[in-house]
Amino acid sequence: MIEVDVRDDAARRLDGAGLTFVPVVFSELGVALERDWPSTLMYRARGVAALWESREPRDADAVGKLVGRTRADLLRLLAEPATTTWLSARLRMSLGGVGDHLAVLREAGLVTRERRGRSVLYRRTALGDDLAGGPRA
Repeated sequence: MIEVDVRDDAARRLDGAGLTFVPVVFSELGVALERDWPSTLMYRARGVAALWESREPRDADAVGKLVGRTRADLLRLLAEPATTTWLSARLRMSLGGVGDHLAVLREAGLVTRERRGRSVLYRRTALGDDLAGGPRA
């Protein structure tokens, strides 16, 4: 049972009509119990103070420091799906070296692979997108 002081000392019954909960930013706890409108309970949303926080600028090489420069480069290149051969040529690395790095990124859940005919395409996962700094193009 939810009890709310509505200042007129009259009890209100919902009689199965339901209660809508609405998080608010610019006001405190409130209720709306108007006739012919849904009964609504407004409450202070969590994390409101963070709305006006400024974000620190991100170090451009932070991902490289975290996972290594080559793996960070692979993640950035995988904004579009690509083959190991294309990635190898682009990074001027051996196929085996690129494959080893992709295997680690795949085990970490940052990239996936999909066979298309005779080719295998690698692509970033949503987690890989977040780490690389943005969604796929």
